[in-house]
Amino acid sequence: MSLLVLLSLTSSGQNLAFEVASVKTSQRLVGKDANNQISIGPAGLSGRNVTLKRLVIEAYHLQPHQVSGGPNWLDVNEYDIDAKAAGVATKEQLAVMLRTLLTDRFRLSFHREAKEESVYELVTDRNGPKIHPVSDGAAPAAEVAGRRHFRGDLQQFANLLSVQLTIPVMEDPGAPSKARGLPVPVLDKTGLPGIYDISVDLNLELGVDMFTLWQRVLQSQLGLKLESRKAKMEVLVVDRAERVPVGN
Repeated sequence: MSLLVLLSLTSSGQNLAFEVASVKTSQRLVGKDANNQISIGPAGLSGRNVTLKRLVIEAYHLQPHQVSGGPNWLDVNEYDIDAKAAGVATKEQLAVMLRTLLTDRFRLSFHREAKEESVYELVTDRNGPKIHPVSDGAAPAAEVAGRRHFRGDLQQFANLLSVQLTIPVMEDPGAPSKARGLPVPVLDKTGLPGIYDISVDLNLELGVDMFTLWQRVLQSQLGLKLESRKAKMEVLVVDRAERVPVGN
């Protein structure tokens, strides 16, 4: 199937679907610290030890806090997935195909609700941004030891920050820092389009919380900042899902 046909199907409202897809229960569970890795390419996607909640987040471009309800295994059971389109497809077309797969294989059904939540908005600082998008096809910037690296759009960067802000204050320099609890909603309100290669120095300090550390880095190194707001957030509420995916 050509990209032209895929575009035609999308515009006509028909459901896009992967040409071939395998979804199986993972034989070896790895748990929250190592699961939910998804790889997306121009002709499909694959994942190992991914939860249904993670797949829903990917399919509908959501943050973890925007998925609620459903069975208690939604964010526990792990699956291996390999799915290929009939030809080259855009990221949004692959997302539509993933939505079809979740409906077909997991019998996923849901409804949407809107509720007001406390959020952080990622905005430009008063002196303007210090970052610039990379050109199409540019190779990733070389990683530098001791610096944190990120490549993606700024909503993806905001998603990363939402997890980073859950890391507790460092009390023991010898203990690894891990995110805990529910991610804090962070919304990209910069209005800056494109893909960015971001490299920052984030020096952890005893007794200093992650919000203070990141706010310092955002303003001094990137020309961005976080502002606290109340916002109406759309939430996807899972009504039903099957634990065992329908056969391949």
